[in-house]
Amino acid sequence: MDASQLNWLSATDAARAIRDGAISSEQLIEACLARIREAEPDVQAWQFLDPEHALRQARELDDRRRQGAPAGPLHGVPVGIKDIIDTTDMPTEDGTPLHAGRIPDDDATVVAMLRQAGAVIMGKTVTTECAYFHPGKTRNPHNPEHTPGGSSSGSAAAVAAGMVPLALGSQTNGSTIRPAAFCGVYGFKPTHGLVPRGGMLRLSRALDHVGLFARSIEDIALLGEQIVGFDERDPDTRPRARPPLVATAAGDPPMPPRLGFVRGPAWERVDKETEEAFAELAESLGEALEQLELPLPGDVLAWHRTLMEAEMAANLDLEWEKGRDKLSEPLRKLLERGRAVPALEYQRALARIPLLNDALADLFERVDAILTPAAPGTAPKGLGATGDPSFCTLWTLCGMPAISLPLMQGGNGLPLGVQLVGPRHGDARLLRTASWLVGQARGEAR
Repeated sequence: MDASQLNWLSATDAARAIRDGAISSEQLIEACLARIREAEPDVQAWQFLDPEHALRQARELDDRRRQGAPAGPLHGVPVGIKDIIDTTDMPTEDGTPLHAGRIPDDDATVVAMLRQAGAVIMGKTVTTECAYFHPGKTRNPHNPEHTPGGSSSGSAAAVAAGMVPLALGSQTNGSTIRPAAFCGVYGFKPTHGLVPRGGMLRLSRALDHVGLFARSIEDIALLGEQIVGFDERDPDTRPRARPPLVATAAGDPPMPPRLGFVRGPAWERVDKETEEAFAELAESLGEALEQLELPLPGDVLAWHRTLMEAEMAANLDLEWEKGRDKLSEPLRKLLERGRAVPALEYQRALARIPLLNDALADLFERVDAILTPAAPGTAPKGLGATGDPSFCTLWTLCGMPAISLPLMQGGNGLPLGVQLVGPRHGDARLLRTASWLVGQARGEAR
């Protein structure tokens, strides 16, 4: 095995090779660090990276393996952590100068789970300002003149560039699915409340999700299994059995999945190239795909906006009161709007989430998953904005699991993402359906 190429190993293969003694975690981390030294000047995915600290973690894990200690499912595998997720051994600055130098007292719940699974916490990846629209320094690995998307820009770019096999991000609107689509990797937003958010910058209790990035569905499932669970710090989690994501994603569907193609509430924003690409995909799927109309009882984009702006204004109230002059203009304007949302309007928007899920439930009696674009097109040129999240908004509002699949390419050579959406708590089945669709798109039998 060429040591210089270890950084391109999947997380699944890397964990297996470390367990079998074929490679060491230190060798893997050294290969990832070499790739970072090579690509980081152009990509700029990292907010904080201490190579020696990463290597120390790897050496300690290698020592434990040599001493016969049990190896976790991610033993020795590096994971990038979005810089809104707390880590006790490195800063968490949330993309804002207001939190510069902040070192939390406790790990976020998902970070603690990753450490328990044996992962190396590689470093902190770039986020947009407070995980909103104002971009950070990261560039698209496929073309540095184009945005990587946001707000989980650094996590998506680091995985796409081969710097780490896995990374965590977040999504309050389209902050996982969109950058995954723009950077050409797999991005997964689990069901709301499945993955705990304790120790993560809170923007909106109703909308915040932890997001996952990898270069394969198998790795998405492996990462996801380690971070599902109950957390007293997150009131939306519940004590429940951990879904068998890895086994289910790897299995064959009991019968060929049925997919429903929907245009969604923002279809007028899609570009012609994306529309044509999805028409070709639909034709190739034949009878496995049917076109569906969404039973949406109102302006779901406006309901999401009401919730997000009101809850962000409440959760960032301290930043507003003590440092609004250091916030970007887009974030200040959002917080101003959020502070003006009437309580009745907010409560009405919140009450519509279960009604929306009830309205959509019937669709999943007919289909296994909904197929729709991940974004209106490929990554826009320019670094002053992160792209349009509107093709993710409905599914985030409803808390449904969604995954972006790097199945297509635009005429400009940039990735064009396909989004699959499943019913709430159908995460494992969604990953299996996604694996089937990837096989179909690549001409593989499943």
